[in-house]
Amino acid sequence: MQRRAHHSTVHFCKVAAASLTLCALLALTSCSSSDGDDQATDKSPAATESPTPTASAAPQETTKKEAIAAYRAYWQAMEKLYADPTGKNVHLEEYAASAALANAQKDAKLAHDRGNVLVGDVAITESTVTKADTNGKIPNVILLSCLDISEWETVKAKTKKPVDLPDNRLLKYQIVSAVEKYPEGWRVTSDEPQGKSC
Repeated sequence: MQRRAHHSTVHFCKVAAASLTLCALLALTSCSSSDGDDQATDKSPAATESPTPTASAAPQETTKKEAIAAYRAYWQAMEKLYADPTGKNVHLEEYAASAALANAQKDAKLAHDRGNVLVGDVAITESTVTKADTNGKIPNVILLSCLDISEWETVKAKTKKPVDLPDNRLLKYQIVSAVEKYPEGWRVTSDEPQGKSC
């Protein structure tokens, strides 16, 4: 009985050694020690180690999220700018720069000079990053979004009566925007409607 048991143990060890490629470890423990199995388990690579690609992708994903958030904040400021007839209560330079800032201030002033304000909400949907540069001197992101201005109404500042506008104007359209990260924070630098509905 002892020989047969020993033969079975040796046979089991050979099979285990072949399948786990741990011949030396199994020979030392004779396959009878549960402590040996624990040691073998302890020597296996940790399952919780993070793969390198995920770690390297994290900064770019953070950049994309920050750029989209900055773009949404820019449009919240735009709503306030166009709704204020004086144009003095909103500091758009905290959200925009370059062409985006100049064009927004110019257009808002033009509306206000005509006695108009814009009230309501602008909805931004389907914002996707089409390009991102996180390694340059000025990190920047290009966004493609769908701008919905159907709830953003032009009214007379004094009477609040709606202003007649063309019926065929686009109320939901694609817009391409550049967002750059300056030392003081993210700024929208260009915001260009594409003339395409979305």
